[in-house]
Amino acid sequence: MNTSPPKDFRPTATEIAEARARIAEYAVRTPILESEVLNRLADAKVFIKPENLQRSGSFKLRGALNRALQLSPAEREGGIVAWSSGNHGLAISYVAKALGIKATVLMPQEAPRTKIDGVRANGATVRLYDKTKEVREEIGAKIAIETGAVIVPPYDDPYVITGQATLGQEIAEQIQDRDCELDLALFPCSGGGLVAGAACGVHTIMPQASIFSVEPDNFDGMALSLASGTRQKAPATGNSVCDALLVPVPGDLTYPICRSHLAGGLSVSNDEVIEAIRFAYRELKLVVEPGGAVALAAIIAGKLDVKKKKVAILLSGGNVDAEKFASYIL
Repeated sequence: MNTSPPKDFRPTATEIAEARARIAEYAVRTPILESEVLNRLADAKVFIKPENLQRSGSFKLRGALNRALQLSPAEREGGIVAWSSGNHGLAISYVAKALGIKATVLMPQEAPRTKIDGVRANGATVRLYDKTKEVREEIGAKIAIETGAVIVPPYDDPYVITGQATLGQEIAEQIQDRDCELDLALFPCSGGGLVAGAACGVHTIMPQASIFSVEPDNFDGMALSLASGTRQKAPATGNSVCDALLVPVPGDLTYPICRSHLAGGLSVSNDEVIEAIRFAYRELKLVVEPGGAVALAAIIAGKLDVKKKKVAILLSGGNVDAEKFASYIL
């Protein structure tokens, strides 16, 4: 796979299958859950994929693994540099520790403390930066030049997208094992690496399924882009609780994939996200972070007509500060 792919790049069924085999030793095959309460509420059959139970606490492990496991011996010597608001950094640091390679993760100063602490606990170097004064890509490029580290972006990377595609293929396979065919699938979205890859993965098995991205209100660059037919930047105003989903514009690689594979984009409010977090805690007994709860929020809030349909939703992560989580569920 070319590290500088054309903008019409998309992972093939063969590449996704190869990635699944590659990461299988390290990644958990998370289950598919159902909730009678949610099914009644939505008047649908809702399949829940809890990637908050994945190692490192989110789906991001899949993309990080797929990239790191394809580093050459010389590249492993130089290590990895990545930037992340949290979950990508946690995944990179987990993978680096597992493979015995160095990692530096650039994180915004306001990133959740549990994510910063988690990256450090895995042995990676954390370099905090000020988003108002510094450009993370420039810092990362400088570190890469000085140390020989390989840059692993959080979403706009063919290896990472293919790693996330394993999730979509796994979901479709698990639902097929239940003698069901999906009508719809909803995935959280920020830069688009997850939903782009997952859509490709689902469509290798269930090409008829309609895929939707879900973003926070005012950070819905993918929804705006899909509606207009060209990449658009969201206003990025207000304070979203979804710290993991604050990229205002889709990626160069991810948007063309989504334009081909997605039926549309949805957005949810802070209140709707918090209600979904409460629901997951109360009914599913799961800890889900705000960004990980947006697809569930869209279902509960009725953002899409799902009546009598078979729907898959992803809970994408569970890395949330204890104090904030307590405030959400009380």
